[in-house]
Amino acid sequence: MDDKLIDVPRGLSGVAVAETAISDVRGAEGYYQYGPYSAVELARTASFEEVWHLLITGRLPSADEGAAFRARVREAQQSAELRGVIASLVRDAGRDAGARAPRPPVAPLAGLKAAWPLLSAACGMRPVFDLDEADRRADAIALAAAAPVVLAALHRDSAEPLPVHDDRGLVANYLYQVTGEVPDAARERALSAYLVAAMDHGFNASTFTARVVASTGADVASCLAAALGALSGPLHGGAPARALDSLDQVGSPERIEPWLREQLASGRRIMGFGHAVYRTVDPRSALLREVAQGFGGARVEFALQFEAAAERLLAEHKPARPLHANVEFYAAVVMELCGLPREMLTPTFAVARTIGWTAHVLEQARDPKIIRPSARYVGPALAS
Repeated sequence: MDDKLIDVPRGLSGVAVAETAISDVRGAEGYYQYGPYSAVELARTASFEEVWHLLITGRLPSADEGAAFRARVREAQQSAELRGVIASLVRDAGRDAGARAPRPPVAPLAGLKAAWPLLSAACGMRPVFDLDEADRRADAIALAAAAPVVLAALHRDSAEPLPVHDDRGLVANYLYQVTGEVPDAARERALSAYLVAAMDHGFNASTFTARVVASTGADVASCLAAALGALSGPLHGGAPARALDSLDQVGSPERIEPWLREQLASGRRIMGFGHAVYRTVDPRSALLREVAQGFGGARVEFALQFEAAAERLLAEHKPARPLHANVEFYAAVVMELCGLPREMLTPTFAVARTIGWTAHVLEQARDPKIIRPSARYVGPALAS
């Protein structure tokens, strides 16, 4: 058996483990696509729901299909089952029967990880192995639609989500449910651009996790909860808020270069720079820089100055490895400009990435082969 094993790079780096028609990332070229479309162009021109439809069906919707899809999402976000799940999470967090003091609120991402299986049980969702394509997709849509509502309710620690505005899309409603303020068109468009750009990005750790679980025939909620568990790891999900923390620590333009040199001399990472795949400019970062510049203002100008100095000093420090601003740097700036509090930046990323996870779950569910790699044993020999 042992002589049949194939040695692969640590972490499966550069190994194609499956075929997909959902997205393609070309790190050397600084380009990525959703199906036949440039992901960056979709972020500029298409709505969140339109790209969601593309990822789970393989095509952009017609006007009628788009309207029906938005109505389906709104219906899922207002279901009695979802309201019950949110109420149970908030109630359990805030009022412990017989306790003298309530426990602290449930963190949004931890709550979402619990909410999906609870919602699945409440709705009687079954393993994808037992479902046809239409039923799998229905479960995927309902669970993905629940994510922004759950996250916003847990952020506000409220068992009663703010009402959905039927004349606005998911992005505007999410901003409203988090901040309590109806967003203007500019902020809705800016956040939509980020969310579309972040929906999917190759076989990252959380996406691969979702596919592994889906390959067992498990229910969609289990796939999503597992993916979110992978995303929670600090080596994967990152933390856009850390980029803002860096800007705050620097404080003023004259402090940028001394602060950066101090970070590099101490061996600390410059948050928001460098990427595991891109060896050129991250196209998502370039898009979001453009979005941020549309707002203007001192914060954006400071971020531009920081980026320029960081890239120059990183080039001096590591001339053999080009390091540019990645998606987290300007994503943090854009989300701040849209009014999202710092603690909701990573949960907002999860709203986007959930769409990609569901697309991969649906695609993997069509393949009857379970994902079951081998390991090379390096432990002690069998005792005689």
